Amino acid sequence: MLAWLHVPLYFFENTSGWRIVRQPGTGVDILGDRGNARRVSLFAKIGSNDQPSGAFAGAVRTFRSESALLGAGAQRRFRALSQSAGLSPSAGGGSGAVAMKVAIVHYWLTGMRGGERVLEALLDLYPEADLFTHVYVPEAVSAKIRAHTVRTTFIDRLPRAGRWYRSYLPLMPLALEALDLSDYDLVISSESGPAKGVIAPSSALHVCYCHSPMRYLWDFYHRYRREAGWLSRLAMPLCCHYLRLWDVTSAARVDAIAANSANVAGRIRRAWGRADVTVLPAPIRSADFDPTRPRGDRYLFLGELIAYKQPETAVAACLALGRPLTIIGGGPLLERVRRLAQGHDVEVLGRQPDAVVRERLATCRALLFPGEEDFGLVPLEAMASGAPVIASARGGALETVVDGETGVLYPGETTEDLVRAIRRFKGLEPFDPARCAARAALFDAAVFREKFTAFVAAARAARHGWRD
Repeated sequence: MLAWLHVPLYFFENTSGWRIVRQPGTGVDILGDRGNARRVSLFAKIGSNDQPSGAFAGAVRTFRSESALLGAGAQRRFRALSQSAGLSPSAGGGSGAVAMKVAIVHYWLTGMRGGERVLEALLDLYPEADLFTHVYVPEAVSAKIRAHTVRTTFIDRLPRAGRWYRSYLPLMPLALEALDLSDYDLVISSESGPAKGVIAPSSALHVCYCHSPMRYLWDFYHRYRREAGWLSRLAMPLCCHYLRLWDVTSAARVDAIAANSANVAGRIRRAWGRADVTVLPAPIRSADFDPTRPRGDRYLFLGELIAYKQPETAVAACLALGRPLTIIGGGPLLERVRRLAQGHDVEVLGRQPDAVVRERLATCRALLFPGEEDFGLVPLEAMASGAPVIASARGGALETVVDGETGVLYPGETTEDLVRAIRRFKGLEPFDPARCAARAALFDAAVFREKFTAFVAAARAARHGWRD
C-alpha cells in the first residue's frame, strides 16, 4: 500500500545551493544554524517497491552530494529520518554518508528459542545493529547473532550469571537504565524478559516488539510461585510487586509497541494499559522446511520441557492410545519425562541441532502442542514442513492452526482432552501438506520484514506529527 508523507524541511541558500538545516518539530539540527532559512513543504511518495521521488528525493541527493560538509552525527540523524520514512533504506550512497545507528535490546542470549528467531529476523532487517542484553552465552546462540557487537549489562558479570540470570531479575531495571544509548537513532527492545526499560535519547525512536509481558509477573505469576522453592516463594510477592510497578512505568517510555499475536496484545492492554498495540506475528523461514517428504507414524512433541508446555500430557496421551511419540527438547522436566517414557515406544532425544529438528518435522505424523503459548513458532514450523498440528485451543495456536484444515484444535488442557483430539485427528486424515505449507507461508520472514518496516515508519510519522 502506498502512502503520502508530508515532510516539512528547512533549507538555506548559499553559493553551493540549497542545504538541509532542520526538521521542524523534531529538534534535529542538520547544520546547527538556520542562517537565511526558509521553510518549504515537500512530499515524498513511499511504498514497499517505490524509489524516492519529488522534492524530498532531491533533498536526499543534495545531502548525499554534500555529505562531506556535514558532521557525522548530523548525517546519521538525517538518514534516520529518511530511512524511517521508507526512503534510502541502505547505508550506501554518496561518499561520507553515515547509516542510521540502531540498537536492539534483547532480554538475554542464553539459547535459541522463539525470541531469538525473531531477533535474527530483526538483524536481517538491520544488519549493522548493535545488540544489548543482560546475559550473553556465545556458544548457545547462532552464528548470525555472534557476528554482531554484543554489549551486556552488569548482570553478565555477576556470579554464574549464565545459569542464575533469572535470580537476578530484581536488579535488571537498574541494569537496563545504566545502558548508555545516547549515540543511537533507533532503539528496538525485544521484550519477554526485561528489555524495554532502557532510557533512550529524546531524539531517538524507541519501538518495542513484545513476545509477552513478563509471564512470571502477570498471567503465570501464581503458577510460577507455586512451583518455586520456599525461599523464592517468600521473596516473590515483594519483588514482583516492585517489578510490576516498574514494568508499567517503563511501558510509557516506548513510542510504539508491536505484539507477536492478538493474544499478547490483549495481555499488554491489561498489564501495561497500552491500547495502541500493533499485531505483528512472529516469523519463520519457511524455505528452511520441506513439506514434500512422506509422513511417518510417530507423533512429535518439540519444545522446552517446562511445565506450561505440558510435555507430560503428550506422553500420557500417547501411552493411553499406544501411539509412538518422539520428544525433542531440554529443560527442567527432561529426566522426569524420561522416567515416564521408560519401557514404552517414546523416544526422548533431548536438545537436537536444527538439521535433526527439521528432519523430524518433515516426517512426523503430526505435532502435539498441548500447552498454551503466547504465539508459538513450532506449529508454524510443523506446518511449513507439511505436518498437521494437534493443539489446545488456547493462546497463539488459535491464530495459526486452522481446525480441520491444517490440524485439530481441541478444547481443554487435560490428557483426556488430548486423547479425544488424537482420535478425532485420525478420523480426519489425511491432511494436505501443501495446504499446511501455504498457511505457514503467510508468516514468512519476508512478510515480517515488510510489516516491521511499515510499523517503524508509522511510529516515526506519528511521533513527528507527519500527515498522510
